[in-house]
Amino acid sequence: MTALGLHRFQFAFTITYHYLFPQLTMGLALVLVVLKALALYRRDPDYDVAARFWTRLLGVAFVMGVVTGIPMEFQFGTNWSRFSRIVGGVIGQTLAMEGVFAFFLESSVLYLVLFQEERLGPRRHFLATAALCTGTWLSGFFITCTNAFMQHPQGFVQDAQGVLHLTSFSELLLNPWARIEYAHTMVGASITGAFTVAAVGAFYLLQERHVAVARKMLGVAVVMGTAASLAAAFPTGDAQAKAVHEYQPETFAAMEGHFHTERGAAMTLVGQPNVEEQRIDNPIQIPHLLSFLTHQRWNTEIKGLTEFPRERWPDNIALLYYAYHVMAGLGSLFIGLMSAASMLLYLGKLFRLRPLLWALMLAFPLPFIANTAGWLTAELGRQPWLVRDVLRTSAGSSENVSSGSTLFSLLGFMGLYAMLSLLFFLIVSKLLQRGLVAKEGA
Repeated sequence: MTALGLHRFQFAFTITYHYLFPQLTMGLALVLVVLKALALYRRDPDYDVAARFWTRLLGVAFVMGVVTGIPMEFQFGTNWSRFSRIVGGVIGQTLAMEGVFAFFLESSVLYLVLFQEERLGPRRHFLATAALCTGTWLSGFFITCTNAFMQHPQGFVQDAQGVLHLTSFSELLLNPWARIEYAHTMVGASITGAFTVAAVGAFYLLQERHVAVARKMLGVAVVMGTAASLAAAFPTGDAQAKAVHEYQPETFAAMEGHFHTERGAAMTLVGQPNVEEQRIDNPIQIPHLLSFLTHQRWNTEIKGLTEFPRERWPDNIALLYYAYHVMAGLGSLFIGLMSAASMLLYLGKLFRLRPLLWALMLAFPLPFIANTAGWLTAELGRQPWLVRDVLRTSAGSSENVSSGSTLFSLLGFMGLYAMLSLLFFLIVSKLLQRGLVAKEGA
């Protein structure tokens, strides 16, 4: 593998592992706000018990996110020095603001939420929890703005040396791509939080432990999971797909496996992309559906990938296609599973139906997979650009870092993250074994 390929793989590996934790903290932060609000509104201490448990787990995930996030910042200088020199004056603004919110606001408020509940009292502790949620979601916003600039750059000028300079901070933050991507990203994080809480609630019900608290925890997670799963498809997923069609039409064609322009284009549900012969093998398709979902008309023309110059095609069409379809397929599964659980919750049968409790417990890894597939879709779809139509990926890597050096550091990261994964697993296992205690030290 070339040095450029290893630079890309190392960053992909570290950021994929890192994002397992921010999506969990952002999702759990919203669940915590709902649990604390219900504890206040209903004066029910069971919701506080559930909130304390999830606050501890959020704290562990937050620390893991910080530890795994730091190496990525260094990689901008070590592996992507030309990218940093050219684009740093723009994306440095949002990355710095994310750092301020992540390390100062979130960590300060997390201390209050974790250790100062009795001193603050119920109402102020709820406000601290809401501030924690605000901080985590603001951090997500600034990171999304950074990525949105790379996907759809605006508000900048490029000087004679090729360096980008920010001309409009408002355009950086109000990028139309950022608004859509942020909404879809946060809905995805909410799904992760809801499924994780639902899995633990189902786990305790199957074990017949902490039944009263587990029922309430599961009920909250199922309702939130249903709402988030539906929102991931519409309006946020629909808006994201339309943004890709408008701003990155060749990416849209590639991720749909749509090689040739046609009216009344079918949507491929299942099939294998044959890039060499520019077709989908063994397709299962719904006629006209792609045209309808894109333009709300059954016979609208959809441009195929062959309409665009080959040098603008994404450089891994097969992986892009599969990542997108994994994300979309799992999203459909989430809607079905959570809708069924919500209906049974309404009918009062959810907590006694063990097969569905098993399904909810075993489904917890799926949102992590779906979110990873979604980000793979976004990043593979942007290739061959680091900043679309401004800076190619091949022109952004460090020229003085060899493939051997990159492979050495990559193997080091893999070993380190394996140990971190083991540590995280042991801590979470201990928390689950300890259970839903009413007070610290109980």
